Amino acid sequence: MSDTADPKNDPEAYIDALVKSGRYENRDAAMKEAVRLLEFKEKRLAELNAALDRGLAEAEAGLGTPIEEVAAELKAKYRAMAREQRRRAAR
Repeated sequence: MSDTADPKNDPEAYIDALVKSGRYENRDAAMKEAVRLLEFKEKRLAELNAALDRGLAEAEAGLGTPIEEVAAELKAKYRAMAREQRRRAAR
């Protein structure tokens, strides 16, 4: 593919370069792949936004776990992992 084809400034030339390099059979194939990737990205973004909305609603309803409790659990977990790693290294 051409190093001079810039997808941001000249997407048409970029697609042409991809086709010319043999990466895609033709412009239509390149565009189908681009649309597929955009659809995937949009779907994933919608999923993340929905999860964020659920999390915020749960937090506002007082259903979440206090950060202090989460931090304490994580500290205990990683301290135990570090102890185990040191124990294995001492063998």
